Amino acid sequence: MTTSPTLISVVVPTYNYARYLHRALDSILGQWADDLELIIVDDGSTDNTAQIAQGYVSRFASVRYVYQDNAGPAAARNHGVSLAQGRFVLPVDSDDELINGAIAVLRAMVQATPHAQVIVGAHISVYPDGRERTRLPVPVPAMAPRAITCRYLLEKRISFAPSSILICRDLLLQRPYPEQLRTGEDIPVFAYLLVTAEQIMVTDQVIARIHKHPDSLRNDRRDEEALALAMVQEVFTGLPPECQSLRTRYEAQRYLSLFRAAVRDDDRSTARRFYRRALYLSAKQALRWVYVRKAIRLFFKD
Repeated sequence: MTTSPTLISVVVPTYNYARYLHRALDSILGQWADDLELIIVDDGSTDNTAQIAQGYVSRFASVRYVYQDNAGPAAARNHGVSLAQGRFVLPVDSDDELINGAIAVLRAMVQATPHAQVIVGAHISVYPDGRERTRLPVPVPAMAPRAITCRYLLEKRISFAPSSILICRDLLLQRPYPEQLRTGEDIPVFAYLLVTAEQIMVTDQVIARIHKHPDSLRNDRRDEEALALAMVQEVFTGLPPECQSLRTRYEAQRYLSLFRAAVRDDDRSTARRFYRRALYLSAKQALRWVYVRKAIRLFFKD
């Protein structure tokens, strides 16, 4: 009996998320086929992640579990990609879940569009209070690298989400996830994909349910300014020369993101400093109404 060559490698990085891991793995294995493989990368968990993962390994021949010393989510993703045998990688966060039939949708799109190197699906954001919101992907137009980079990084008219994007493995080997970033490590990769991928396809079919948590690393503000500047460096390291003129505006955008987080936490003095820095770097970026209205309330609040 022969087996199909691996088409899709599902890579699940995880760190101390044992309480969610069953949900993620069951959602993947419930739609299994011979052209898939599943790689679980444990980034040094200290809970019972290993026990749960080994239970799946013992029951499914195409499931691999690897352990590494804690090195961060980007290192775990890269480890999984390096082990993958599939033509495509589907990165699924261990606290998310695939929609039933999602892999069949992605497989059909690969077969229908053989030149596509990236396929982006819709996803459902699930909030701690039980609210859900379906988010549809925006078509990615054929544009020059600078224009498409501006649309993604500065205008935010293109968005991607882990767990609902299928990526050609060769592209991830060319542009690994930056391991010094504690969070947001997918942004430099997505920016690179936009200017490099031969074809990016989108589908309104929902691929994943993405769960939001208050303990997510996205809410961790430690060393936030240094990490924001590291993000700028990583994003533009992978972009062509014609995009480099956008770097200062993107640095302003990162400060605006810091400003928004500080406002959320009612850290008023820090929020003011971040907004002033963004305004100095790029008035065009900082004077967008979505930020100006927050700044008005902040600077004139009693």
